[in-house]
Amino acid sequence: MNREFIVLGTGSNAPTRKRNHNGYVLRWGNRLVLFDPGEGTQRQFTFAGVAAARLTDICVTHFHGDHCLGLPGIIQRLSGEQVTRDINVYYPADGQEFFDRLRYASSYVATTPITPKPISVDGEVGAIGDSRLIAKKLDHRITAYGYRLEEPDTRGFVGSALEAAGISGPNVSVLRQQGSFDNGERIVTLEEVSEHRPGQSFALVMDTRFCDAAIELAQGVDTLVCESTFLESEADLATKYGHMTAAQAAKVAVEAGAKKLVLTHFSARYPNSEVFVDEAKPIFENVVAVNDFDRISL
Repeated sequence: MNREFIVLGTGSNAPTRKRNHNGYVLRWGNRLVLFDPGEGTQRQFTFAGVAAARLTDICVTHFHGDHCLGLPGIIQRLSGEQVTRDINVYYPADGQEFFDRLRYASSYVATTPITPKPISVDGEVGAIGDSRLIAKKLDHRITAYGYRLEEPDTRGFVGSALEAAGISGPNVSVLRQQGSFDNGERIVTLEEVSEHRPGQSFALVMDTRFCDAAIELAQGVDTLVCESTFLESEADLATKYGHMTAAQAAKVAVEAGAKKLVLTHFSARYPNSEVFVDEAKPIFENVVAVNDFDRISL
């Protein structure tokens, strides 16, 4: 199944020559999810070679401008391209006035059905295809939620086991549907010829101080995308403004048992994103710092 994380922007409150404001696209099977569209997101879609008209869901972590000021253009773009599918938009409920203003920031013919999904409590808030969408409140200066996607576990057939049991063709479907199959000699159960395959998981943790909610969102995930606005040398600033350092992001990954850590949301004071990897890697080995337009296969 096609799954990919596409980076549209990696800057924090101020864009730079090399970093646009936030913007992240998650290709999750046949769903295309946009997280935190900052200013310029429409143009970043074009540079990234991703069709904005294919969006199915939008998730906003909070209503600071670098995470949401691209929303008006995206919503209007969907109508302009005559998208007729329902688009779910998740966001903190106490930011309803900001969502309303952004949705109708200027005059346009609103034809794409937008379904607001305000979040006011932690827990499962919706679904992306057959995967659960979970939100938890983080520790920022305003209400901010992190997101987690959980695919259900499945069972996958083992070809050699099916062959040994003499089951092939349409009988494989019968076995899957019924849970067992009589091969003429004995009853073969689904468990005998298949193996447990854990569902994939993904977490996105944006603006927050180091907190339990971030660790809970990242618990055991295959891929954790996490803000690392500052380095430890500016840890006091991180705490003051409700952010994390690269070392703290790595600590989240360690305590959560995440498999891969993707660092982003960098302060403009650091022109080279590799310094974040240098700080995080001694704490958590499997870490990358992304640049605008990077793609990570999941």
